[in-house]
Amino acid sequence: MDFDEAADRLYGMVPEEFTSARDALAKEAKAAGDAALAKRIKALRKPTVVAWAVNRTARERSRELGRLLDLGRRLRDAWRAQDAEALAEAGRERTPLVARLVRSVREEAEAAGHPLAPAADLEIEQTLDAAVVDEDAAEQVRLGRLTRPLSYSGFTPAPVVRPAPEPAARRQAAPKAGGDEAERERREAEHERRVKELEDALAEAERAAREAERGRADWAAERTEAEREHERRTAKVEALTDKLAKAKEKLKSAEHRLEVVRREETKAERAARSARQRADQARAALDEARSGPP
Repeated sequence: MDFDEAADRLYGMVPEEFTSARDALAKEAKAAGDAALAKRIKALRKPTVVAWAVNRTARERSRELGRLLDLGRRLRDAWRAQDAEALAEAGRERTPLVARLVRSVREEAEAAGHPLAPAADLEIEQTLDAAVVDEDAAEQVRLGRLTRPLSYSGFTPAPVVRPAPEPAARRQAAPKAGGDEAERERREAEHERRVKELEDALAEAERAAREAERGRADWAAERTEAEREHERRTAKVEALTDKLAKAKEKLKSAEHRLEVVRREETKAERAARSARQRADQARAALDEARSGPP
């Protein structure tokens, strides 16, 4: 067993089976002498119901999901090429594809015995939209190992309207400003380079922000789960403490009863012994009377 095999097996299970199965696989890996694998498996987080439903759809309806992911690839390619026609076409395909997949996710969850609440549609749609726009999100959805729904907060691909180039005749007739033509072109090239650098920096900053937000959301969800676990354990300890107090009361009552029973048993033994002595004496007197003269 390797990590990918273990992860695929776990994220294909219904949520309530995840934790016990994960711990069992981690124990199995540790028993096999692979402590590093055991640690990686143990670190896997239980998926929310919505994330599980999307994971299940990725497995059971991979062809349907593949059409959406392929659309996302074409959309991103069109965005990079600034192909307005291709962007418009992909945009027209996107809405019905996402809507169909949202229904598919619901159907898969219901078929597995976990019908989703109406509010889940928004989280499913946001996850699928993120997979369309963001390449990393697309890979996460394709793998089917989500622990939480995804969302995308960056720019949505759309065509950029650029100003039409100035006619050559007008450029030639334009008066020189700030130096000769070569200097102006150099400054324009420098300006364009700087804008491109800033655009790249913005894109990288937004990607880092998305990753940070995902990490924050994961840990927030982990904290919520830990708080719920703490509440469950606290309630269990309180219940056990209450049971222990009642058990101690019952033990005290049983000890008192045992003490009384032993005391009464001792009295009864003494009374029985005295009664047997009297009976023996009466029997001896009767025997003596019967053996004597009339």
